[in-house]
This record gives sequence, structure tokens and C-alpha cells, in this order.
Amino acid sequence: MNLGKSLFAIALFLTPAAAFAHSGHDHSGLMAGLAHPLFGLDHLLAMLAVGLWAAQQSGAARWALPLSFVASMLLGGLLGFNGVQLPLVETGIAASVLAFGLLLAVAIRLPLALSLGLTALFALSHGLAHGLELPELASPWGYATGFVVATAALHASGYALVRLLPPAAAPLLRLAGAAAALSGGWLLAG
Repeated sequence: MNLGKSLFAIALFLTPAAAFAHSGHDHSGLMAGLAHPLFGLDHLLAMLAVGLWAAQQSGAARWALPLSFVASMLLGGLLGFNGVQLPLVETGIAASVLAFGLLLAVAIRLPLALSLGLTALFALSHGLAHGLELPELASPWGYATGFVVATAALHASGYALVRLLPPAAAPLLRLAGAAAALSGGWLLAG
């Protein structure tokens, strides 16, 4: 048997498993929750930016910013699960991409209370959107676990990236913040 026939046989063998990769089969909601922050550009950019911005901070802000984002996002998710709808949620999400991008680009260190308040407010919008988009038949707790884990992983990835980069890479970090801010502006305009 040649390589082409072997690969074709393996592909046919795995085809039934591909059917289970579609959404709707994960009644726990975990996979949908994990995917939501990763595959929505607005969520992905904002959550990475929080981790990057937290790494630029000093003291308690380094852990408090991501933690307040996750906690407030979870609260928003719980509100969304219960059908609470607030106006301008999508605008708040787009504004978060713009704001976190700008904060990252200028490497600003705001007072901790202001940083936490801003982070929590934007995270509430993200969480509300997650909660309102709970897939039918999915467990809210499995879904919430997924989006909390994915968000924490994005924050940690951004944080680790900054901590591992040499100090000479700071202009690249600011450029990434400017790109996120431009994306946020584009999302707000659209």
C-alpha cells in the first residue's frame, strides 16, 4: 500500500470522529466556553491586552488587573445566563479593545482603583456577551468554566510574553497596543 492510500484510509477511519467536532454535541458547554474568547477577535484582543498591560504594571496591579477582569466577567456571564440585557454591550466590548490598546501603547500606570474600575467595567460587558450567547442545551457552569479558563489563559499568555521579552522589545509591545487600539476604533466605527 502506498502513502497516498494509507493517508486516505486513515482519513476515512477518522471521518466519524469529525462529526463530533461540531458544536451541539458538547452538552457540558465547556468547549463552547473555551472557544468563545479565542475565536472572537474583539474578545481575543482585549483579553491579551489586559495580560500585556498587567505585565507593564508594578506591585499588586500585576495580578489584580487580570483577576478583576476574570471576576467581573464571570459576574457578567451569570447576569447574561439570567437574561439580563444592558444597552451598548457590543460597544463596550469594542471600546475595551480601544482602551486597553491605548493603555498598552502608552504604557501608562493609572492609580490602582481607577485601573481596577475600568478593567471591571469592560469585563462586565465581555461577560454579559458570553452569558447571553450560552449555546442551547449547554450547561451554564461548563460554559462559564470554559470562558473563564480561556480568558485566564489569554491574560497569562500576554503577561508571560511581556515578562519573557527583553527590555529592548518594549517598542514592539507599544506597537501591538497601537494596533489593538486601531482595531478597537475600527470595531467602534463598524
